[in-house]
Amino acid sequence: MSRPVPGLDCLPRVTAELAERAGEHDRAGTFPADGIDAVHAAGLLTATVAERHGGPEAGLTQTVAVLHALGRGDPSVALITAMTLFQHAAQARQQTWPAALYSEAVAESARRPVLINALRVEPELGTPARGGLPATTARRVPAGWSLTGRKIFSAGAVGLRWMAVWARTDEPVPRVGSFLVRSDSPGITIERTWDHLGLRASRSDDVIFADTPVPADAVAGLTEPDAAPARDTTLVAWNGLGLTALYLGVAYAARDWLIGFLTERTPTALGRPLATLPRFISAVGEIEASLTAVSDLVSGLAERADAGDPDAASHAGMAKLVGTRAAIGAVEQAVALVGNNGLTRKHPLERHYRDVLCARVHTPQDDSVVAAAGQAAFDTAGQAGLKPT
Repeated sequence: MSRPVPGLDCLPRVTAELAERAGEHDRAGTFPADGIDAVHAAGLLTATVAERHGGPEAGLTQTVAVLHALGRGDPSVALITAMTLFQHAAQARQQTWPAALYSEAVAESARRPVLINALRVEPELGTPARGGLPATTARRVPAGWSLTGRKIFSAGAVGLRWMAVWARTDEPVPRVGSFLVRSDSPGITIERTWDHLGLRASRSDDVIFADTPVPADAVAGLTEPDAAPARDTTLVAWNGLGLTALYLGVAYAARDWLIGFLTERTPTALGRPLATLPRFISAVGEIEASLTAVSDLVSGLAERADAGDPDAASHAGMAKLVGTRAAIGAVEQAVALVGNNGLTRKHPLERHYRDVLCARVHTPQDDSVVAAAGQAAFDTAGQAGLKPT
């Protein structure tokens, strides 16, 4: 049983605080340091730190609630927060970081925001979820390792304190693992390359390592590629369900704006608000039904995953598929209902639309989910000896 998580009772206030400046950060593409400070001050940035390290060790159910609320306020802040929460959740399940190093990170987290992210994607490799070895290389030196390479799409790059950099060794038989690099280490350059349709404030820039020193023991999970353990399915569920909750938060923010607009908009020819017309009431009802159904799916699977149900973890990818499609569809429908006002930059619906489209790029991506689901269905049918009648 996880401890009560500080900050959950003030999620509405934090959401509102993030929403106040989300548009400003989006327009300028600025890192939302004030939003990260607000999340930290509420105790949410360390919600998943293990009890043995003095944290509340929030489960997936609580984390889904947090990311949904933060996504409703500013999804860039929510994404950066999610990466840190997922890293702490992984260490709570199985600590792979050296004990002293992780204790240092947790202790500093009590004093100020400490952002952590796993940097894995590379220009040539793309997403590691589709296989392959990283080009980023760790070379043995007398003091430990020297790290060289480039990582792209590194969420929160300019604000990170710790980077878990996926790299290969230069040994005759290469090993792969995460090299734990503090952001003030020498040889690190952050190149401002993030010029994206949505989540513009996430500052998911390139991080370049040029002979960056890494202490000998600052490595997690270093092993030969063929001997690498399978990914923990529970942590896969955290990624799938947590990020889906984030984008459902974006869709709910769009729904909220839509209801406000329809309630206030009174065309002179009509003489009453658009919200009184059956067509708009039914359209909002369609959005509400879709978002409620997938939100219940995500929260229900999170509860089952926390209870140890293996089917819940294996279904997380399919929940991401239908959940993010529903979120995108809801915002698209809102835009269609209000016409030009939905794509006008002075209204936040245009931003919500751009942000929610980013749901498609996160692992697992739709094509991988449907291919796996289809193959599993054929395999199950074959094992059951099903034949056409």
